[in-house]
Amino acid sequence: MPEPMSSASFPPAFLWGAATSAYQIEGAVREGGRTPSIWDTFSHTPGRTAGGEHGDIAVDHYHRYRDDVALMADLGLNAYRFSISWSRVQPTGRGPAVQVGLDFYRRLVDELLAHGIKPAVTLYHWDLPQELEDAGGWPERDTAYRFAEYAQIVGEALGDRVEQWITLNEPWCSAFLGYGSGVHAPGRTEPAGTLRAAHHLNLAHGLGTQALRSVMPARNSVALSLNSSVVRPVSQDPADLAAARKIDDLANGIFHGPILHGAYPETLYTATELLTDWSYVQDGDLAAMNQPLDALGLNYYTPALVSAAESDVNGPRADGHGASEHSPWPGADDVMFHQTPGERTEMGWTIDPTGLHELIMRYSREAPGLPLYVTENGAAYDDKPDPDGRVHDPERIAYLHGHLGAVRRAISDGADVRGYYLWSLMDNFEWAYGYEKRFGAVYVDYATLARTPKSSAYWYGKAARAGALPAVDEVF
Repeated sequence: MPEPMSSASFPPAFLWGAATSAYQIEGAVREGGRTPSIWDTFSHTPGRTAGGEHGDIAVDHYHRYRDDVALMADLGLNAYRFSISWSRVQPTGRGPAVQVGLDFYRRLVDELLAHGIKPAVTLYHWDLPQELEDAGGWPERDTAYRFAEYAQIVGEALGDRVEQWITLNEPWCSAFLGYGSGVHAPGRTEPAGTLRAAHHLNLAHGLGTQALRSVMPARNSVALSLNSSVVRPVSQDPADLAAARKIDDLANGIFHGPILHGAYPETLYTATELLTDWSYVQDGDLAAMNQPLDALGLNYYTPALVSAAESDVNGPRADGHGASEHSPWPGADDVMFHQTPGERTEMGWTIDPTGLHELIMRYSREAPGLPLYVTENGAAYDDKPDPDGRVHDPERIAYLHGHLGAVRRAISDGADVRGYYLWSLMDNFEWAYGYEKRFGAVYVDYATLARTPKSSAYWYGKAARAGALPAVDEVF
């Protein structure tokens, strides 16, 4: 009989990884046949990103990937989650692949495997080829079919060496921030289009899963990563409970309902009946979405605190998250978001590891028997090198200690959590924030692109090697 784990240790096969996305790190946006994605267009549109910054060079991972993989290996990581640039592989979003684009990812995968690092491929991390957006983007049904074709291409190219696959990263952001509030690419503000986009992203996941499985070995795992919200009402008043249920439907149920259970929540239909009749849900769609998953990825940063708009609640409203002229929450004009109490990161997000434990345990109940991975978790801080060139970030170490401790508690409580991917491996282009926010465990000097591991990188690497958490005040 195996020895029971100590209260501080993780399972021996636990994956200790880091995560990135293509547009945020690769650069080389005009090399090898790559054409613009919606993020190229959006970031080059005046007023869309902080300082007008863009990912043309980003951190030049396209040319520096060998050094970046060696750095991961030196730190002791055993897994790496990265995304494929759709327009690098299939520039128009249609037709045959550009082999030079696929070759980059073949080389990256080979480099990872040579260093004993398990690759996890995300097919879509928000960078839709611009030509597909010009044809209507995610609110158009055809985009889901184009995604399935793309998934098959990448699965055929890499499925012999990559075992872990993620179809979509945070489809909520793609739909609700891209087509609702417009703060992400493509920058549209169409409440009904938001719901159509969400449906077609769900369909893309289902069709893409089928396409992957048609060309890959059966041993491979297919998942998706949801940024499911931990939604908490400010009180047990029925109006506040109803507000929390509405946001839970719009943040969570709209995706996990059809994907895990084959149906949208009836309360979602009720909440959005003035915006859409959902007539774009065709026969067979829900069955196509409800493909058996091999795993589920959970991305977590901070919980949400909500009330009914008319509630008499003290405390500040959370900036950028409530109903407004361009709200990301269609049908939720009667809901107010509030700032949760506690310390905050540079993003203004409250630090609350209990939310990660709550999220994991929820999906352990929602999908019993389904392996879970924390596919993103991390914090932005105002990191700066000291006079000796070292970057000390004790706040991030404390953040990681707290959140990894929450993962460990969830495992003790019976959750089947098999890995954790720190967001992010290194500082990078942080979407509409440009280069202002630093999430990396590795510091990047944007003038020289030199990489310097922060104290948190060494702390996390020690945790990975030991399979247990070092003391939060250990000096590196």
